Amino acid sequence: MTESASPRKSYGPWLVALGAALWGTESAWRIPLNDLFEPAVIVFWEHILILLMFLPLLVVRLNEIPQIGRRTWGYLLLSGFAGSAVGTIFFTMALKNGNPTVVNVVLNIQPVISTTAACLLFGDRLARGFFLFAGIAIVAGIFVSVTYPGLIGASFAQAGLNLGTGYALICALFWGLSTVAGRGVMTGMSLRLAASLRVVVGLVCMTLILLVMGKLHGAALWPAAAQARPGTAIGALILLSTISGGIPLLIYFEGLRLTKASTAGYFEMMQTLAAVCITWGFFHAALRPHQVIAALVLMAAVAMVQRVQSRAKN
Repeated sequence: MTESASPRKSYGPWLVALGAALWGTESAWRIPLNDLFEPAVIVFWEHILILLMFLPLLVVRLNEIPQIGRRTWGYLLLSGFAGSAVGTIFFTMALKNGNPTVVNVVLNIQPVISTTAACLLFGDRLARGFFLFAGIAIVAGIFVSVTYPGLIGASFAQAGLNLGTGYALICALFWGLSTVAGRGVMTGMSLRLAASLRVVVGLVCMTLILLVMGKLHGAALWPAAAQARPGTAIGALILLSTISGGIPLLIYFEGLRLTKASTAGYFEMMQTLAAVCITWGFFHAALRPHQVIAALVLMAAVAMVQRVQSRAKN
């Protein structure tokens, strides 16, 4: 038993890294799709395609649904609404309105938010060094977002701040809350059922959001720009939903099951590395020297947040 378990645990972190890296590729498809669809419509189609992928997983576990408690349902609704639907909309809007590389780096502040939320919701103890490293991460995030840090008293536009940065921070807030809610979901149901139901909740939320926005009709769901380039639209949506959506979700959580949380935190940074390689390398969304330094400081500070919190739990 011991000998057979060791190899499984040894590749667990690499599954986390692979899943995170595949998640990081979503900018490659989401950025071109922003030229064809409204952000909310992109997320709507994404949920439909991922649900089609997960449908077999959901069908074979329908008998488990009556066993789900009210508290778990509450966490699931929060996770689907905040993370799967609203957070992803703001991420798509951030890529459309800001520097994609800056957006993907700023999102690394998410663990600070999720750690704070876990303290409020689950009573987790904040480590002694949390506030120090969280503060460093926030300051570094500001410097990553600012194009011209020397302009004291300058306007937001002069400093290089834009809607993209604001949307990225809102996305980090929703995704941070979703991470904590996901922790509550995992204690009440199996991984595959949780992943499938989260997509279902997200799709219901997206349908209601589009209905309220008045975009739940053919002209909005498949606009003229998509009709002019149907191959690009369909191909990018499929790649977004598979390579960057459903597949990494299953790989990541399987790796997380075999990996200590403290270790997984470091391997999750492959998501940022993959995203930056794509946005900077293929979309030429470069960072200035001070932004590169601030990005490295931000990632190091977030890694320390995860490390001190892990020590506090142990």
